[in-house]
Amino acid sequence: MTVSPLQGITHACFGLSYLLAFALETARLFWPAAGWRVAALALGTAGAFAHTVYLTVNQPTPAAPYGSLLYLAWVLALFYLYGTVTYARQAWAVFVLPVVIGLVGLSLALITTADNAAPVSLPAWLHGDRFWGAAHGLLLLGAAIGISVGFVASVMYLVQARRVRNKVNPAAVVPMLNLERLEEMARHAVNWSFPLLTAGLLVGTLLLRTDHAAPENWLSVKVLSTAGLWVVFGVLLYLRYATNVPARRLAALQIAAFGLLLVALAASHPFVAGGDR
Repeated sequence: MTVSPLQGITHACFGLSYLLAFALETARLFWPAAGWRVAALALGTAGAFAHTVYLTVNQPTPAAPYGSLLYLAWVLALFYLYGTVTYARQAWAVFVLPVVIGLVGLSLALITTADNAAPVSLPAWLHGDRFWGAAHGLLLLGAAIGISVGFVASVMYLVQARRVRNKVNPAAVVPMLNLERLEEMARHAVNWSFPLLTAGLLVGTLLLRTDHAAPENWLSVKVLSTAGLWVVFGVLLYLRYATNVPARRLAALQIAAFGLLLVALAASHPFVAGGDR
């Protein structure tokens, strides 16, 4: 049987493409030139294409930590390409690409330490409820995307706020979105993440069976970090709409929420056989 060359695409193919694109975008900050942006965009596009092919060919399950990280990285890579084209004059890629590279690197670390990435076997309850199982995964992925976008917007907000506070001459630095636009982006990210996360948790709870009620399951890192993430975003919503907390503190809390998201994604799924892989 003929093996397609596309089956030879690995993490290194798209990971290195993203890394080189980031290096070129960083170089553009110090030596502005149109060529840096064109070359970086070409490498980023090649990376996204290789990433898409890898997911299509290998179809990693989002029930496994490395799979969920790869899918999230893929969506954020598309977000990076969209923002780079839409906000061509802004410092966009240097904030989004590190997140993409970090997620790809973390997924690679998890897959290489998981007994050669033996396939995850989904439990009978997920096979029997394919629609709701898929809905659970898609809802949580949507929430993760929103949390990641909020993280990027919050980091950019803090950098821009520091520039404004120090009265940095805008002509002397690479331009960024203004504070109002960044705060709006972070607010929308919270607004869509919280209901998706809530719905995903509810669907997941309804799919559980009585034999999943063991204390070690409910006290696992995956469950506790995900529940903690829901609490953090509930607090964020309250602080944003019911109090006058400064936007800088809200941005810091959203950055902390992203750290908690990484813990939740990297943790094994206690209700899935082989979830440690």
